[in-house]
Formats: sequence, C-alpha cells, structure tokens
Amino acid sequence: MMRRHEFINEAVAAEILALIHQTADPAVLAERLNDYHDYDIAQALEQLTPEERLGLFLPLGALRLAEILPYCDEPEQVLAGFPADKAAAILDSMDSDEAAEILEELPEETRRLIAGHLSEETSGEIRMIASYTDDEIGSMMTTNYIAIPQTASVKEAMRELIRQSAENDNISTLYIIDDQGLYCGAIDLKDLIRARDYTSLDKIIVHSYPFVHDHDQIEECMDWISDYEEDSLPVLNAADQLVGVLTVQDIMDYREEESREVYNKLAGISEGTDDDLDEPLLLSMKKRLPWLVILLFLGMFVSSVVGMFEQIVAQIAILICFQSLILDMAGNVGTQSLAVTIRVLTDEALPMSEKLHLISKEVRVGLTNGTLLGVIAFGVVTFYTMVLKHYPLSYSMAVGACVAIALMLAMTISSFAGTAIPMVFDKFGVDPAVASGPLITTVNDLVAVISYYGLAWLMLIQVFHLV
Repeated sequence: MMRRHEFINEAVAAEILALIHQTADPAVLAERLNDYHDYDIAQALEQLTPEERLGLFLPLGALRLAEILPYCDEPEQVLAGFPADKAAAILDSMDSDEAAEILEELPEETRRLIAGHLSEETSGEIRMIASYTDDEIGSMMTTNYIAIPQTASVKEAMRELIRQSAENDNISTLYIIDDQGLYCGAIDLKDLIRARDYTSLDKIIVHSYPFVHDHDQIEECMDWISDYEEDSLPVLNAADQLVGVLTVQDIMDYREEESREVYNKLAGISEGTDDDLDEPLLLSMKKRLPWLVILLFLGMFVSSVVGMFEQIVAQIAILICFQSLILDMAGNVGTQSLAVTIRVLTDEALPMSEKLHLISKEVRVGLTNGTLLGVIAFGVVTFYTMVLKHYPLSYSMAVGACVAIALMLAMTISSFAGTAIPMVFDKFGVDPAVASGPLITTVNDLVAVISYYGLAWLMLIQVFHLV
C-alpha cells in the first residue's frame, strides 16, 4: 500500500514535470520552480531525458542545480548528462564534500573531462578531501563554513558574515581564526546578532568550543561528537589551522550508513549496493549466498547431532513438542547479547577488564532470565502434558523439569556465546558483525539441542526411568 507522503511526493513530481513540459519561457519556469522544494525537483529531474535536463540549465542555473543534485538517488548519472563545462559549473557551486563524492562515482574519462573545467579553488578542496582515507574525519568534512578574523569588530564580523553567506549556508556557528588561519574559537550566530557594535569580539568567542582533527579516526570520535549535539564542529589540521567543518547532516549520514552496514552484516549479507526493489536478482543472490552456503553445512551438522538422540525421541516422543521452544529462546538471548556486544566493541579503547565484566554481566542476565522463564516453563509444560496429553502427574512434572533446566542452561550458555564469540573475532581482527551473527545462530542451536536431549537422557531415562 502506498503511504500518504509517497503519494504526495509523486503528485508533486508529476506537477513539476508538467510545468517543465508546458513552460517555454526560461524566466517564467525559473520563477515557478522557486515554489518547489529541491527534493521534489530532484525527483522530477530523474524522470527527464538527458536533453530535457540540459534544457533546465538556463532557467535554474548552476547554483540551483547544485542544491538540487544531492537529493537525486543517482546524482552522478544526472550530472554525466551535462557537458563537461556545465557539469563543472554545478560542482563548483556545491559543497566540496558532496562534489568530491559525486565526482568519485563518475567514469574515469568523464571525471577527467569535468575536472579540467573545475575552478582552482574547487579542485584544491576536492583533492584535499580525497587525500584522506575513508575512516578519517577529513573524508567527511565540508568546506562550507564562515570564518571570521580574530581582529574583527562586531560590525566587521557582521559585514563578513553577509559577504561569505552568499556562498556558504552553514551560518549558525561562526569560526574565528587568526592571521595564520589558526583556530581560536567559535561564536553562535545569535550571540553575534545580539552584540552591540562597540562590543569586543573576544567577549563573545567561545574559546573552549569542541573541535576534531582531520586525521582523527571517525569511529573513535563519533560517540563524543554526538554528545555535544552541535550543528557543526570545526576540523583542524596538525598545525591547528581550520580546514573544514563536520555538520550534523554528515554525522546523521554516517550513522545511517553504519546502521545499514551492521544490519547487513548481522543478516549475513555481503557488502555491495543497497538491497532494494530495483536490485537485479543475480546481485541479490550473490550478496546473500555465501553465508547461506556456510549455514547450510553448519545446519546439517546440527541435524546430525539431533540424529544422535534419535532413540530418546523415539522413546519419549513428547519431547519433540518443546524442541522449538528451547531453540528459539536460546537464539533470542544470543542475539540480544550479540547486539549489546557489537555496540560495545565500537569503542576500540575498551580495556580487557571491561570486556570481561560484560561477559560476566551477560551470563548473569542469561542465568537470571533463564531461571525465571524456566519456572514458568515448568508450570506450563507440566499442565500441558498432564491435562491436554493425559500423562501421569509424575511423568508430566519430570518432563516439565527437564524443559525448565534445559531452558535455563541454553539461555545461560547462549548469553556467553553471544558475548564471547564476537570478542574473539574482534581480537583476531575479524569483523565481529560479519562473522558472529550467522555463527552464533548455529552455535545456539547446537547448545540448545545438546542441553535439551542430553538432559532428557540423563534425567528422564537414567534418573526417573520413564522408559
């Protein structure tokens, strides 16, 4: 079923398409398109032919197209439809980080042609951002910021803000630099607006405003960056010169991408393009098949273990009714512990003592929950076996006790496995999110099967002599 906002977006896009096709005067078209959000124009833009997109360059101009292009699902394909000089003009008007990202996705020949038309300033900024590795802060920063000289007065700072805001829209926080470009602090726009002309700029500068360095590792910084909840943070080089800023949108984009990658890894999906309705069948198969093949053989191993207890199942057939209960609860607990552990392991500086404490805590949580649920399971299984299946009370209580203890053991051991296995992988440099999810599922099944049928053999046959 189509959601309401999707219906509205499609209707607006259709309205824009009709407007483009029916309006011949570029000036009139430009004025009418000013009433629409960049996102809606981007959705319409992707439905146009390359010739029709090129026709929008005159009414919209490079600056407006630069604001629209990042909203496209595949901006590199839209940009590639423009001549090299016009494509370069659009990139010159974009934030440097977005321009670098789009340029990187283009074919080598197209990239080379467009790069030849870029301004020297844009080329330098793109080269600077491209010089950082993907795991460094510098790779996700933007040069879209307002820098004010430390020696400026409040009146001069306002004049400089107005001048720079023509090219930079990230104006909520102003960054102060000295004559060497060294970072001195930051000023909130509201404080600058409220300040009197005769007020010293130094009185409203926040000298302790947080910052990051361009070569800092993203993973190590992201948590405390999020804690500050600022619209943007300055990025400094090794000499403490201001080279860029990290915006809240950059942080949100990173978190979204990180969550998508972790989810895919936990699901056993190989890295690649996003899995969606438009993805080719063979590509979807290629991304999912490797772990499925591994899990197939691991599942066969678990099945062979179940086969070892064939005689027990044949003698006490009612046990099969509760096998899925044990397996499901063990899997649920293991997945919970895994999720907690993966989140904790994002802190690479976490000492071993804290990791051991986490294992101990998860085991205690598993044991406590297993005991409580075991008591509940004992009552339910006993009632079910005696009332609905008409077994004697002693027989029903023995089966209930077996299920309860097996549930407690399976949940406790699964909690340990869900915590310890990803830590072992992390210790040996293997991504725990990739390997742990599918493996823990199988390990938990194995633990649950052995615990359940092993206890059944020991308690019901060897101790209570039910057969």
